[in-house]
Amino acid sequence: MDLLTRINSAINGVVWGPPMLILLMGCGILMTIRTRGTQFRHFGYAMKNTVGKLFVKSEAADGEMTPFQAMTTALASTVGTGSIAGITAAVTLGGPGAIFWLWIAALVGMITKYSEVLLAVKYREKNEYGEWTGGPMYYIKNGLGKKWAWLGGLFCVFAALASFGIGNSVQVGNIITSINTVITSFAPDFDSFAVTNLIQGVIIAVLTAFVLFGGIKRLGAVTEKLVPAMAVIYVLACLVVVFVNLERVPAVFGSIFSGAFSPSGVTGGAVGSFVMALTWGVKRGVFSNEAGLGSAPMAHATTSEKDPVKQGLYGIFEVFMASIVICTLTGLTLLCSGIDMTYGVMGDTSLNVAALGTVFGDKGGSLLIAVGIALFAFSTVLGWALYGMRCVEYLMGYQAVLPYKVVFIVLIVLSATLDLSLVWDIADTLNGLMAIPNLIAVVLLSGVVARETRDHFARQKEERTKHT
Repeated sequence: MDLLTRINSAINGVVWGPPMLILLMGCGILMTIRTRGTQFRHFGYAMKNTVGKLFVKSEAADGEMTPFQAMTTALASTVGTGSIAGITAAVTLGGPGAIFWLWIAALVGMITKYSEVLLAVKYREKNEYGEWTGGPMYYIKNGLGKKWAWLGGLFCVFAALASFGIGNSVQVGNIITSINTVITSFAPDFDSFAVTNLIQGVIIAVLTAFVLFGGIKRLGAVTEKLVPAMAVIYVLACLVVVFVNLERVPAVFGSIFSGAFSPSGVTGGAVGSFVMALTWGVKRGVFSNEAGLGSAPMAHATTSEKDPVKQGLYGIFEVFMASIVICTLTGLTLLCSGIDMTYGVMGDTSLNVAALGTVFGDKGGSLLIAVGIALFAFSTVLGWALYGMRCVEYLMGYQAVLPYKVVFIVLIVLSATLDLSLVWDIADTLNGLMAIPNLIAVVLLSGVVARETRDHFARQKEERTKHT
């Protein structure tokens, strides 16, 4: 295990070193320039055509999801424990300034995810069962040509492996930890966690199997109800803590901006350095909104929407909701609550419980985090299961999907008793590895994104002109 940890640490140091940060940010900056700042100039248009259509009823054929369901499925895997425990790790290790760099990553990440989604819809295919399939592997193959197919295969290998980590073990482990925290708060003497962990793992596995074996339409139907519910519960709880501590907000924002460039952080010393703030802000930003990873496009490719740009707008909304709204509220809740943040550990939610507990009490804080983590994490499991299925289908054909589902579900039960620390680290490494082929493809296809965007808004302008 020590050898595996050292190997992963060495790879992680390269994958998440300066070259990756430059590639992630550089891709976002390039797409911002090539699309003339679409995420800023057309932000209102994006919100109108995403949030503004939440209550508009739409239908999808067999093998498809509605545009909203495709978005909530992608958002389900995006807004996971990275938005809670992951941001806590970022603030603990990188200081308040990590939040500033998370914002920067989100602003450029909006256009990166927009580009990914646009390309996924433009270059998608239908499989032998009439289901839309798409994602980086397809826009690499169909957009760059078959000579690049190896790059798509490489993406699928990394993404399929990542689905077992970021999309399974990490999420299940955090559900278990959060529920056990609630049990401890209500029954301090309870010590049969080994038994309850297994029971919880079995329950999560059964629920996941029910959704996965129900097909694409059942997955979409579940996420379109689960995602809004979990977001409302968590956002309202965080807002209450922030408003109760409103007098601390100016100082907190001051620490975020000064901490982005200052060597002082929550834990003090070199840990709060500029490099740490930048690194953890970008890493956790990507972990929470998945812009650049190439994962979300696989969900968006299932949409019934035919216009790539219109579906791409949901990518802008996803990053805004995941990072600017939910991750920021997590950070503000921690910093405004006034709790001691020097004892947090990777993947642990005890700091989040303590922060909410300052207003709702220890038991109330535990319950809110348990509900939030359970909903966030379970939805992430569903979303990443879809990604894994799409990747193994691309690599080995549709016949490989059923064995993948079985392995994925069995791993849920096993993950209920795993140590999270190494899993978090490996998930980080795999995220970086799968991002590389995807970002290369997005950069090489940036001209396609620019042309589709330009043509779409030119048509919109013509239509407005006709009606005036």
